[in-house]
Amino acid sequence: METTSNRIRSICVYCGSQPGRDPAYRAAAQTLGAAMAENGIDLIYGGGTKGIMGAVAEAVMSAGGRAVGIIPEFLMDQEASRKSLGGLTELHVTKDMHERKHMMFERSDAFVTLPGGIGTLEEIVEIMTWAQLGRHAKSMVFANINGFWNPLNTLLGHMSTEGFIHTAHLVQPMVIDRAEDIVPAIMERAAPVAEGDPDVISRL
Repeated sequence: METTSNRIRSICVYCGSQPGRDPAYRAAAQTLGAAMAENGIDLIYGGGTKGIMGAVAEAVMSAGGRAVGIIPEFLMDQEASRKSLGGLTELHVTKDMHERKHMMFERSDAFVTLPGGIGTLEEIVEIMTWAQLGRHAKSMVFANINGFWNPLNTLLGHMSTEGFIHTAHLVQPMVIDRAEDIVPAIMERAAPVAEGDPDVISRL
């Protein structure tokens, strides 16, 4: 049988530009960033150098990996400092949020959502919407650190039960409690599969 390779080269990480109240959030970002670098996976993210965003980027680069920041001009002084942005492997400054999100999507093989606020939620919900519309089949992960995303997952389940997620089979984000399990789970889902393998659909 022939095999099809779906190697993960980059992961988009959505997360807060604030550190949050629980130190576990920052620790999870550091664990995820280090694991990505160790597996040769580039970080695609919103470019911030503060909060959880800064923690994951710093962890990636400290472990020898690549951090690609994509940030609109108007956020450069809110989520980062122009000096700190110069330390990223790559920096792309966009004219608006729409261009930023499109570029992040195009450059990413999978998506992970760490704890964050309204902006973080909006970004992953848009990616889930595109999956529901059949625009992509990339892996999506909720890093459910200390149950952070439990309320959202309850709401999604309620929406599905009530018949408002009409293609629920296309919207199946992985909910993973431990940061160290995220990269292995994404890589396993994207592992090369033999054509005709009956488990292909279950892995996608």
